[in-house]
Amino acid sequence: MGDPDVLEMVQEEERISNREAEYIFGMNESLSSRETSFLISEEPAFKKDEQSKDSIFFRDGIRQIDFVLSYVDDLKKEADPKAERRKEFEQNLRKTGLELEIEDKRNSEDGKTYFVKIHAPWEVLVTYAEVLGIKMPIKESDIPLPENIPFSCMLEPLKLPKNVKHPHPEYFTAQFTRHRQELFLIEDKSSFFPSSSRNRIVYYILSRCPFGVEDGKKKFGIERLLTSNTYSSAYPLHDGQYWKPSEPPNPVNERYTLCQNWARFSYFYKEQPLDLIRDYYGEKIGMYFVFLGFYTEMLSFAAVVGLACFIYGLLSMDNNSSSTEICDPKIGGQIIMCPLCDLVCDYWRLNTTCLASKISHLFDNESTVFFAIFMGIWVTLFLEFWKQRQARMEYEWDLVDFEEEQQQLQLRPEFEAMCKHRKINAVTKEMEPYMPLYSRLPWYFLSGATVTLWMALVIACMVAVIVYRLSVFATFASFMESEASFKHVKSFLTPQITTSLSGSCLNFIVILILNFFYEKISAWITKMEIPRTYQEYESSLTLKMFLFQFVNFYSSCFYVAFFKGKFVGYPGKYTYLFNVWRSEECDPGGCLIELTTQLTIIMTGKQIFGNIKEAIYPMVLNWWRRRKARTNSEKLYSRWEQDHDLETFGSLGLFYEYLETVIQFGFVTLFVASFPLAPLLALLNNIIEIRVDAWKLTTQYRRPVAAKAHSIGVWQDILYGMAVLSVATNAFIVAFTSDIIPRLVYYYAYSKDATAPMKGYVNDSLSTFLIADFPNHTAPWEKRDFTTCRYRDYRYPPDHDQKYFHNMQYWHVLAAKMTFIIVMEHVVFLVKFLLAWMIPDVPKDVLERIKREKLMTIKILHDFELNKLKENLRANSSELAKEVLIQENKTQLAKSTV
Repeated sequence: MGDPDVLEMVQEEERISNREAEYIFGMNESLSSRETSFLISEEPAFKKDEQSKDSIFFRDGIRQIDFVLSYVDDLKKEADPKAERRKEFEQNLRKTGLELEIEDKRNSEDGKTYFVKIHAPWEVLVTYAEVLGIKMPIKESDIPLPENIPFSCMLEPLKLPKNVKHPHPEYFTAQFTRHRQELFLIEDKSSFFPSSSRNRIVYYILSRCPFGVEDGKKKFGIERLLTSNTYSSAYPLHDGQYWKPSEPPNPVNERYTLCQNWARFSYFYKEQPLDLIRDYYGEKIGMYFVFLGFYTEMLSFAAVVGLACFIYGLLSMDNNSSSTEICDPKIGGQIIMCPLCDLVCDYWRLNTTCLASKISHLFDNESTVFFAIFMGIWVTLFLEFWKQRQARMEYEWDLVDFEEEQQQLQLRPEFEAMCKHRKINAVTKEMEPYMPLYSRLPWYFLSGATVTLWMALVIACMVAVIVYRLSVFATFASFMESEASFKHVKSFLTPQITTSLSGSCLNFIVILILNFFYEKISAWITKMEIPRTYQEYESSLTLKMFLFQFVNFYSSCFYVAFFKGKFVGYPGKYTYLFNVWRSEECDPGGCLIELTTQLTIIMTGKQIFGNIKEAIYPMVLNWWRRRKARTNSEKLYSRWEQDHDLETFGSLGLFYEYLETVIQFGFVTLFVASFPLAPLLALLNNIIEIRVDAWKLTTQYRRPVAAKAHSIGVWQDILYGMAVLSVATNAFIVAFTSDIIPRLVYYYAYSKDATAPMKGYVNDSLSTFLIADFPNHTAPWEKRDFTTCRYRDYRYPPDHDQKYFHNMQYWHVLAAKMTFIIVMEHVVFLVKFLLAWMIPDVPKDVLERIKREKLMTIKILHDFELNKLKENLRANSSELAKEVLIQENKTQLAKSTV
């Protein structure tokens, strides 16, 4: 006879294996006698007024609630298929080992909603922890923490308390296996698995649990039940109230700790409790906040340099020779400029743009080139140091050996449900659902056509805004000229600036409207493509959304930077849009100030609108939902009901947060040469954004299901692409949009005054046009006593043999611009590649720690197995000794008998 304890252990392991097999292969075996007796046992008597409204336990006060499902029963339908689905689904959940407790609608706040509370017992947790490859502690780490950096005492005000920053000690970890439970540091089974791991395990089961067969297809997964309104919601519980700590017997309220140390706006200068975020929300959300925090830290360096460049422009504004000449009544006041529109626009004097030329100098000065090169290097350092930070977090959060297949490459239930074909997987050699390409091809064509159509719609809207600017410019010009009340504001509110401001605001409104509708359409089309895995779904949606938003947000900036004023023609031979509207001209000081205006309005408007929407929208929805639910105020407003009334974060909640950050990254890098204050605005926004995101996650949203991620995924590739593109865009902005290259050419090649090299530059940059050469349909109605006007270009005068053709200076300036682009791009790219080569992806100390942990883990596993083997051998040897002794006794007895 064997040892009864060993036999019982073997039987228990067999029961667990059977339960796991039942779930994975969909076998409908009967419950074990132990499970059956549990299901038929009566629940203990429950008195509602004796249980705390913040309790996160079943009625027995022992079993913790890991997940909650809710539904409203439809009494009008006698044979409701939803009720059958729920019954089948809940029976199958019990077969997997989960324990369920149902709250009757009479106990709910609104008197209509049923709540199904789910608890995962120890056997289920250990089974699926092994299935999901969850790492758990085996020994406290002996690796010392990194030494404090010099002058770290100066950063003390920015730091959080140690028990908040590092709520748990560092451990050596290994993938959990139920056959080696003695190896792991299990002090209390109820708290061994953190709540994030528990809800992740339960959701894994919920997403694959079948609920019946319909139309010959097996139906499964909580997501399908939510889509069909069989259940109204499914969510894990928060730990407790966010404004007060939990009372015993509830565990420590991590939500309250997060709210006090992370979600408060008064803590904007503090570091984030990243380990606590990871413990509560999971690695995927934690990695987003690591990235957002690191990006904000790096922005502080760019913001300081950008602010310094702006201050330099401010201090040198009065000494700028170009502005001085434009503002001088004897120079700029004597220069008559050609009309900016046909017929209704009049001739004007250059000194009317005095203030605009001074403001333009703030952003278009010698520091512009330096800042463009600096940002090209900064973006490289940011991405390289982010790879190091990411590698450090992978080590600290036990994600070094994490494989995306565990979660992201799992088949989507929607894909499995729609598939009619099956084929053998080349890797696993198992039959799996398969959808041939011809089944999805029509949806791919529809998807591509839709994205192209919407991008064309964005371009059409941009052209419409250009038409608006062209059509209203003449109106503004004639109106401001005729109205005496505008005489005092004409110095700073010119027709050009007025048109630019109104056009930029209109463009921003159009951007928001298009973005709202496209988000809905792109999500629907991506679902119709039936992506195979979650990773394919996210990648497809990311591509659609990013391409559209790239065109939507940046197209107007590209137009102002690279097209406006570049194909105008010259007086008497202007180019026309649709043969109706004359092309826009740049200000005599260049188009850079208009690009700055456009960038400021779109970037600032988007950030303000986004933060207001993120903060107010969920708060208003939650208030309205609670207001509707409070029909029976004398009833218990339980923990699960409080969370039920919160807004859901959604599977794509993090996607839109990343998208918002990446679009902002584009504003900071692609056009930063025109607006050195862009990093400062982004820094201020992100400081607020971190706290807004923390506040809404902690207080306004249901707790998201924890998920693992070892990186920011496809967004990193997008950031790399934008970093490379930013070098080219900034080089072209400095060369073609800024006025710096023409000034340098004049300084070195055409200046005639050695003591004041820039003297005469304004006059040199303007060409002359004979008024008599104006066609009748473009010349102003009123006759003037002067014979010529000036315009911005490098062309021969009317008395030259090649009148109005480009002169030699135009070709010199163009050659200088092209040379600058080539030189700047090569220099910045060379520095980028050198920095990328010099900075390792994984820091040296992290590599050493990874090696040390792997060595210690192998040693601990080896010692464990060795000790186990010795115990088995010792037990076997004692048994063998007993057998030998018995045989010897028998032999002696036989001899004595003889």
